[in-house]
Amino acid sequence: MVDLSRHARHISLPQVGIKGQQKLSDANVLVVGAGGLGSPALLYLAAAGIGRVGIIDDDIVDISNLQRQIIHSTNNVAKPKSQSAKESINSLDPAIKVVSIEERLTPDNAIAILQQGWDVLIDGTDNIPTRYLIDDACSMLGIPWIYGSIHRFEGQVTVFNHNDGPCYRDLFPEAPPAGAVPNCEEGGVLGVLPGVIGSIQATEAIKIILEIGESLSGRLLIYDAELMKFNTLKFSKNDAREPVSDLEKVTKMFDSSQWCSTDSNDFEIDNEQEVQKGKASHENTMIAEITVEEVIQKRDNGWSPFILDVRSEMEYDQARIATVDLQIEHDRVQSIVNDLPADRDVLVHCRSGMRSQLAIMLLTQSGFDSSRLFNLTGGIQAWHAAKPDEIID
Repeated sequence: MVDLSRHARHISLPQVGIKGQQKLSDANVLVVGAGGLGSPALLYLAAAGIGRVGIIDDDIVDISNLQRQIIHSTNNVAKPKSQSAKESINSLDPAIKVVSIEERLTPDNAIAILQQGWDVLIDGTDNIPTRYLIDDACSMLGIPWIYGSIHRFEGQVTVFNHNDGPCYRDLFPEAPPAGAVPNCEEGGVLGVLPGVIGSIQATEAIKIILEIGESLSGRLLIYDAELMKFNTLKFSKNDAREPVSDLEKVTKMFDSSQWCSTDSNDFEIDNEQEVQKGKASHENTMIAEITVEEVIQKRDNGWSPFILDVRSEMEYDQARIATVDLQIEHDRVQSIVNDLPADRDVLVHCRSGMRSQLAIMLLTQSGFDSSRLFNLTGGIQAWHAAKPDEIID
């Protein structure tokens, strides 16, 4: 039964009405992770009247979480996050059925958990293997899911596996090397950023349930909080990719000691041949990540990439890498694709590494050889930390 008073503002919307609100009440949404992204998503799903909400998280609330994980409170420090989130949801609306799963999503339990009647899944994780696991399991079971990612001042959102649309493996065919992508603990994050991205994820879930509007399927929404800019990258399904039929591939990621390490410093490039080639671990990856330390090591061995700065002109004037070859804003890189050298690798960087990802995607869409494009992990901030003498400011 729809609570007419509680959801009056929804019901007054022509796109929702009583029938739409009943759809929300009948819906089942699973959220993986009750952290920075999961917190706002869960609260807005609850406020919207989603009838059954699932929470998967095996972590406990820490005082450092409260800067951004707004579903938790000081009183719940040291309590399991799934239980803390459940309490917050039921204090907002006691009628919502909350399924608290105090486990980590793994290849061993993913299918069993996802088969429990979920209509939509929201990704609130911060690690690569779990995203591939979610994608593979959702592909096998036909469940649409909403991807979210945050790093420092920048975030990304899109929808996967919706209405025969593209999946995560269509955008990122293979995982980057372990340790190449920092999590929030390693890279930091603006406290309000997950609120923006998590709210968009909840919005997409509600739209999918109501079957209204246009979802972000096939479009990667990229948000820069510092510049207050949104950009969108279109991508498509790879019809040549074999459909996922089991979790064997992603299980190998979970079994890898490199991916299981909690300390990013445990992952070191110890294969000299891979360092020399610079492409060995990235040949099948849409975005090849490379750290400043790897750049320095390769440069010492004779590597001389074309350095492309895709920040704004204002940022460039404030500080730049001394050896930069060209500056152009990330959303304009397609206009200079023919100006890039045909005989050199291209090192692309922005402030922290996310706008440069978009630039690489745009260059790849324009036909530039993706195997020669490298994204500088951590951007100019990482370069400044490692080689401050090579920064002009």
